[in-house]
Amino acid sequence: MNTGSNEPGDVAMATDETEVDGVKDDSEQGLGSRAPEFIKARRVLHLSWQVGVFIIGLAIVGAGIVMLPLPGPGWVVIFGGMAVWATEFVWAQLVLRWTKRKVTEAAQKALDPKVRRRNIILTSIGLVIIGVLVGIYLWKFGIVMPWKIKDQ
Repeated sequence: MNTGSNEPGDVAMATDETEVDGVKDDSEQGLGSRAPEFIKARRVLHLSWQVGVFIIGLAIVGAGIVMLPLPGPGWVVIFGGMAVWATEFVWAQLVLRWTKRKVTEAAQKALDPKVRRRNIILTSIGLVIIGVLVGIYLWKFGIVMPWKIKDQ
């Protein structure tokens, strides 16, 4: 997974400020723990803080995984758990940055007029095919109710 850039061989580096195309972005902080300083200063307290953050993030991600087949916003909850992990772990921060970049690229690609036109045409063709199949089924078998209305 290339999280640093789109160029092969480039490596993501932890910095205090993020710079994209020569412009500094204050909205994204550097990589690393965002725990309060008094917690970072004590090794045992920081380790217990990380364990707590990991367990809370794991519970949220687990709830999101359960929501995937069940009703609920599964992917949103999973990414929420990843955001909790990203407050403490560099690997989660890198995964979230990569995911944000890919989602932004997909959104820009979806707004491309050629792609939108293609998607509309494919959707229309699919709907016509489904309509024809439903029409053939109804013509051949008709609408059969699972109960007998005539006998009541």
